[in-house]
Amino acid sequence: MASAQAAPARAASEPAPLSGPAMIFAGLILAAANFLVVLDTTIANVSVSNIAGALGVSPSQGTWVITSYAVAEAVVVPLTGWLSARFGAVRVFVFGMIGFGIFSFLCGLAPSLGFLVLFRILQGACGGPLMPLSQTLLLRVFPKEKAAAATGLWAMTTLIAPILGPILGGALCDSVGWAFIFWINVPIAIACAWFAWNLLKGHETPLARAKVDLVGLGLLVVWVGALQIMLDLGKEHDWFASPMIIGLAIVAAVGFAAFLIWELTAENPIVDLRVFRHRGYTAAVITLSVAFGAFFGINVLNPLWLQQNMGYTATWAGYVSALLGVTAVMVAPLAAGMSAKFDARKLVFLGLIWMAVMTFFRAQANQQMGYFDIAHWLLFQGFGMPFFFVPVTALALASVKVEETASAAGLMNFCRTLSGAFATSVVTTVWADGASRNHNELSGVLNGAQGTMDQLKGLGMSADQARGTLDNMVQSQGVMLATNQVFMAMAVLFVVAALVVWLAPKPTRVADTSAVH
Repeated sequence: MASAQAAPARAASEPAPLSGPAMIFAGLILAAANFLVVLDTTIANVSVSNIAGALGVSPSQGTWVITSYAVAEAVVVPLTGWLSARFGAVRVFVFGMIGFGIFSFLCGLAPSLGFLVLFRILQGACGGPLMPLSQTLLLRVFPKEKAAAATGLWAMTTLIAPILGPILGGALCDSVGWAFIFWINVPIAIACAWFAWNLLKGHETPLARAKVDLVGLGLLVVWVGALQIMLDLGKEHDWFASPMIIGLAIVAAVGFAAFLIWELTAENPIVDLRVFRHRGYTAAVITLSVAFGAFFGINVLNPLWLQQNMGYTATWAGYVSALLGVTAVMVAPLAAGMSAKFDARKLVFLGLIWMAVMTFFRAQANQQMGYFDIAHWLLFQGFGMPFFFVPVTALALASVKVEETASAAGLMNFCRTLSGAFATSVVTTVWADGASRNHNELSGVLNGAQGTMDQLKGLGMSADQARGTLDNMVQSQGVMLATNQVFMAMAVLFVVAALVVWLAPKPTRVADTSAVH
């Protein structure tokens, strides 16, 4: 992604890196900022049911809180390089942090879903540049001999935040209310902005009147926005029976075609699509997008299923969801070391097959399962995550020229973020449709219904109460079947992604993954 590159390298006339306590404190502030932005990608996952109930919307509409943030963040990331060159990396970071805090506060005050989605879009737009800039500024203030430690600190926040997000989100929802999953950002954002400005203003990057591809940016916003809105609204408007959905599909298709033509011919494209000429990079990005979409989709579905069908509170749904990341963090250093020694394609393949097998076992769930019955499959699945995420990144970046690394890293993460947003909409829609379809099918083949009705009436229920109880039992089974059907489909997608990776040739070098954010 051409304009998502890191800020210009340190010149001889620039200030020396910080030293001593100031350097450590600056590193902690930048790592905290990255932690905050990554945290917000998962903190709302277990809160969807609470938010939907409070605002009087369906759970599928509640997932717009997740998708709106992800799409806005993905679209703004390509502007990071231009914003840094035009206004300075430190200024963009500080103002992005302030904006993130302001819109987090407004999210908690939102009186309706429409306002909440609007504020989440603006929050994501402010947060988009913070991830790459936090890493860029870390490398700017740390001396070269300590760059590895700085990158390790930054990487740890990226790994830990998704684990703590569901736990923190669930605990806040159950104890003080869903608004606090956003308000918790405010004091941290203010502190990060204030300390970052006072510590780093002397380390501002050089300014330049860099050009920005406004046409490409506009086309990107149009086709991504139209496609995401179509996916979010399709179910409630009966998909292509609605003129609005047809119109959005046409806008998305035409916008995407125009975007491809413009970006491939523009002198300074906002998204450098030319890196897709490398077969290894293309295969790696497709693998990443398909597998991450499956991974993110089931991790959005999991807390919805636990809360709506298994009787879990948001807190306990968060505990279960976070277990996936616990083993992933434990195994990540081993995966990183192995990715530098072994064929990345083999590691990616094994990691994805492992995740497919674990997802297959998860697709055998039933309503009698206890906490440990659910939790241990998530713990096991976590072992495969680093063997997929780490090597596929190395494979993608090793497939492009060295000078294309920053651009390729930005585009790869753009595709990853969008795939997660799109998968969230598709998975929740398929799940809801599957539950309705299963309910109808089960109702049509129900055996012994009258006997069950008689037993319920014998317990003192009226005919209407007995009928309602029976219908709830059928609905619950329909949801359980739909959940297993989605998990099974995601297991198939993991296998597909595992096979796609073999389209990449064996890499001839080990890539530097520090450009990834």
